[in-house]
Amino acid sequence: MTEPSRAVDGAPEAAPLPGLEDAAPGPGDPQAIAGPLEALLLMATEPVPSAELAQAVRAPVGVVEQALHDLADFYDQTGRGFELRNVGGGWRYWTRAEHADLIGSWLIEGQHARLSQAALETLAVVAYLQPISRGRVSAVRGVNVDGVLRTLVTRDLVQEVDRDAETGAMLFGTTGGFLERLGLASLDDLPPIAPLLPDAAVLEAELRASSLVETETPLVELVETSDEVVSTSSTSAGSTNETTDEETTR
Repeated sequence: MTEPSRAVDGAPEAAPLPGLEDAAPGPGDPQAIAGPLEALLLMATEPVPSAELAQAVRAPVGVVEQALHDLADFYDQTGRGFELRNVGGGWRYWTRAEHADLIGSWLIEGQHARLSQAALETLAVVAYLQPISRGRVSAVRGVNVDGVLRTLVTRDLVQEVDRDAETGAMLFGTTGGFLERLGLASLDDLPPIAPLLPDAAVLEAELRASSLVETETPLVELVETSDEVVSTSSTSAGSTNETTDEETTR
């Protein structure tokens, strides 16, 4: 009788799928599950986490990850036209970068739309300063970004993630699709923002300071007279009215 396979030391066991609690454990050999993993990944339309793959093949997560790394190495060593990457929190097949020109010329003209310069700049601000409100994105770029943000949300690159506790403004952040399209495993893999832009903390402090200055600045209006134009604040305007009333009474 064959002894049932054991989990790799230190690797968490995958939770059984509903209805399969009494099923026999899956194989513990990474080579034995390589084929099933390939079949699952070929059908995937988005990155699949290791734990989800482990549930599907009924094997420990550690064994599944070892099999995935072995597959990725095999594709690299044999020069396949595709590769297996771990991006956006999961695993997925990608075509190799050296075939980009061939694939681009083969695709139908206009089948994939490119982001405008404004959209790329807005996406960069959100990526590096997230979570960030629409108003702060506008302050950084110096223009209204309502339409651009709607486009990025539609493209599944940006999403609403929270609300500001002080102002109640909606806060935006990047999506898993953003990581997937850039080929990043996490936001930590983004290139350093300096020296292209100031540090995010410094920029945030400057934005807060500018908003406080705008709030505390008194309303100033220009009063035109026959001789000169006098600049008065709302307080001085009230004093002028009081003087006029006194002269009228006299």
